[in-house]
Amino acid sequence: MSKQVLITGSSRGIGRACALYLAKNGYDIVLHCNKNISKAEEVLSEIKEAGAECRILQFDVKDRAACREILSEDIEKNGVYYGVVLNAGIARDNVFPAMEDSEWDDVLNTNLGGFYNVLKPVVMPMIENRIKGRIIAMSSVSGIKGNRGQVNYSASKAGIIGAVKALSLELAKRKITVNCVAPGVIETDMIQDLPVEEVKKMIPMKRCGKPEEVASLVNYLMSEDAGYITGQVISVNGGLC
Repeated sequence: MSKQVLITGSSRGIGRACALYLAKNGYDIVLHCNKNISKAEEVLSEIKEAGAECRILQFDVKDRAACREILSEDIEKNGVYYGVVLNAGIARDNVFPAMEDSEWDDVLNTNLGGFYNVLKPVVMPMIENRIKGRIIAMSSVSGIKGNRGQVNYSASKAGIIGAVKALSLELAKRKITVNCVAPGVIETDMIQDLPVEEVKKMIPMKRCGKPEEVASLVNYLMSEDAGYITGQVISVNGGLC
C-alpha cells in the first residue's frame, strides 16, 4: 500500500513540483488548493498519468474550522497521512510604515496560522496509528535573514522555523520527523514582480533555483533514509545566506 502525502498549496509553483516529484517516487498524493481548482485538476491528471493515486481537497488554510472538518473527514474516509508538506503561503510586500493591517494579518494567518490549522487535525491520527511519518514545512530565506519590505512575510516564515523546532522535540519519540525547507529565490509566480536580473547578482550562484530542486530535497526528507533527521532547517538558495 502506497504512503499518502498531503501537500498544501500544490496547484502551482513549489507545491506542484513537490506533488509531481513525490508521485513519481511512489507516493500517493493529496493535493490542496484554495481557489484555483482548475490548476489543481491539471496536476491531478499529471499525477494519475504517472501511475499514482491522487485526490484534491479545497479549503482556505486560514479557516480553522474548515481545516478541521475537511481534513478529519478525509482521514476518516481515506486513512491517515504518512507525510505532510506545509507549502501554502502568500506574500503581501510593503515597507513597514506603509503596511496595512490586512497585509500583516493575511500573511501571518495564512503562513503561520495555516501551520497550526492544518497540522492540528492531522498529528493525533498519525500518533494513534503509530505512523513513523514526516512533516515538512516551507520557510524561506526571508525567515532566516529577513528581507526589506517583508516584515510580515519574514515574521511568518521565522515563526514556522520556531514551530518546527519545538514540534520536532514533541514528536521525536513517536518517530515522526519535523523539518523545515527554506527556499531562496525560486522560479515561480512569487518572483514575477521582482527585478530578477538584479536579484541574481546578489546570489552567489548567479541564478534562480528551480522548483524541482526544492522538491528533490522534500522527497529525500520524506524517505525512510531521512528517519534520523529532525528539527532541521535546510536551505535551497544558491548560497544566498
